[in-house]
Amino acid sequence: MPDSTLRARQVKRQGIHPINPLRLLLFGRPIATEQAETTRLPKIIALPVFASDAISSSAYATQEILLVLCAAGLWAVHTQLYRSLPVGITLSIVALLAVVVVSYWQTIFAYPSGGGSYVVSKENLGAMPGLIAGAALLIDYVLTVAVSIASGVQNIIHTPALSALSQRGVEVCVVLIVLLCIANLRGLRETGTVFAVPTYFFVTMAGIMIILGLFGPSFGYALHTQYVNRELPPEAYHPATDLAGLALIALVLKAFASGCAAMTGTEAIANCVPEFRKPASPNAAKTLAMMAVILSGLFIGITTLAVRVGVVYGHHGRYTSPAVIDQLSGTVFGRGSAAYYMMQIATMTLLVFAANTSFAGFPRLAAILSRDRFLPRQLSNQGDKLVFSNGIVLLALFAIVLIVAFHGSVDRLIPLYAVGVFTAFTLSQTGMVRHWQTERGPRWAMKAVINGLGACCTFIVLLIIAFEKFRDGAWIVIFVVTALVLMFRAISRHYEFVRSRLTIQSGPPVRRVFTGPEPPTRQSADAAKAQRANTVLILVPSLHRGVFPALEYGRSLSYDCRAIHIETDPNEVPRLKREWEEHVGEEIPLVILPSPYRSFIGPLMAYLDEVQKERDNHIVTVVLPEFVSTKWWHGLLHNANGPLVKMYLSQRPGVVIVNVRYFLGEQDPDAQTGARAASNDSQ
Repeated sequence: MPDSTLRARQVKRQGIHPINPLRLLLFGRPIATEQAETTRLPKIIALPVFASDAISSSAYATQEILLVLCAAGLWAVHTQLYRSLPVGITLSIVALLAVVVVSYWQTIFAYPSGGGSYVVSKENLGAMPGLIAGAALLIDYVLTVAVSIASGVQNIIHTPALSALSQRGVEVCVVLIVLLCIANLRGLRETGTVFAVPTYFFVTMAGIMIILGLFGPSFGYALHTQYVNRELPPEAYHPATDLAGLALIALVLKAFASGCAAMTGTEAIANCVPEFRKPASPNAAKTLAMMAVILSGLFIGITTLAVRVGVVYGHHGRYTSPAVIDQLSGTVFGRGSAAYYMMQIATMTLLVFAANTSFAGFPRLAAILSRDRFLPRQLSNQGDKLVFSNGIVLLALFAIVLIVAFHGSVDRLIPLYAVGVFTAFTLSQTGMVRHWQTERGPRWAMKAVINGLGACCTFIVLLIIAFEKFRDGAWIVIFVVTALVLMFRAISRHYEFVRSRLTIQSGPPVRRVFTGPEPPTRQSADAAKAQRANTVLILVPSLHRGVFPALEYGRSLSYDCRAIHIETDPNEVPRLKREWEEHVGEEIPLVILPSPYRSFIGPLMAYLDEVQKERDNHIVTVVLPEFVSTKWWHGLLHNANGPLVKMYLSQRPGVVIVNVRYFLGEQDPDAQTGARAASNDSQ
């Protein structure tokens, strides 16, 4: 049957197998591959989707700086220093943020396919630094979800209206993670619309609070300073009476490192450049700049307002001061007022929704690692809504495990935070220095100096964070990064082994000769009609050595033998056709079934409907080529379409399912023949 006819029939019958109603309710209608461009995000939606994590860090970055300085008793014994240091440290972090943003601005244009620190490190420093950066970022994405959700829930469940849930924090965290997962599985456009409102609401309310707090008193606006916390219990701080020289430098560096929590999430935009509307790189760069401006403005404004009204923050044991944002909103708006509650709701909502940045970045980075054969291939598959569904689900599962393991405690999760992101920053900017040295384009020296300065700064911060928080949990991150890198390399070795065993390009082209029943002659046509017809369909995901035994077996069963390829990735079809013409030819026709929604089962079932109508007294044999690896866990690294096909076809009348296995531990006879022929030729 002509290929064009098969395509036309398939397209005509796409609607035969309807979507499961529950699946439709949860995830919405699927999006066709050719509509990928329409799912790309405009800047106004991309900002809350990819930058909500970074923006939300302004809600606790000032708090982390004050926590360190208050623990040293600066508010009590060094008042002037306490009023000046937080602003100076904040400005230093903003300057570091500017350096990192400039670096990622350059990365966005140099690497428009996305990947961020992983791609930059891998291409400029080598595979090992790239894998370290990739592992660190994956961990940081998981921690971002856990910390953001736990922090948001901690605020929500202690409000008077939800105090009944104060002992159910873990359960609330899990529910919120599941809801975020479902929202992202429905697609980026719908997710962006949902998360845009709380992000812009927080920015608006925080901006109003800062402006009223800093400039309102000059115009007669009265601040409610009675709501500012000005004391700490004696056990919550240790006054540093002799604070000079190295002691002061150490304290400033520690506060600086804590405040650098404001920079988490900066990487996400560089990772997700392909998700932006075209021109993708300029739009992503402008969004990165908008994020930096908003974050810097909020960070500087909150810190300046906090020191001006004299906020003191600390915690020890069960004692914790009111959150800095809570103190500021109570001071500016008046505790209990409508504006106060609006500010608190905006803050809590954004903290929860900030996890969405990781739901955009983690799946994209995992897909890039998967395509580079460092993670299972399933992570590069796109789901119904053109998102990397497996990565989204995996991130949700890992975050839930963290929440349960650490009982949803923000204080226990925070020590694990930021090690991964600063590792990625350092490697990325070091890689960009090598990039400019290699490319030597216009003003390359200046660009290299900027990236080199950023690499030095982030490396120092990384050392400080690792040292200060090592015993509190940073060692766990270092251990997991090491384990992930070892896992990446093991997966890569397996894929390389499979490739070496299955490739048809290792020797001279082999044109196979297939034998089997011949088509009936005109004289025997009547007799053939009386027999039970058998059509053989061989599922061919790609052409490799493991497919040829299935082709030979299928052709031995019937003259009507067809190879079926489900076109989930149109970019792979031209190569398959070339290889088919070279190694198989017209003896077994190759049938391409379009799958605009990347479904494997739907097009196959629709095509079976057509085949079973072709003849009476008809049986269809579906042959599944299957290669068997040397270890059981290798099966987890490959798409398991075989069991899925069997499940759908097992209850279908007139269909026989056959597995033809190819054992990777055995040498292919053709490879042996080719090796002997090559040896003879060389002699």
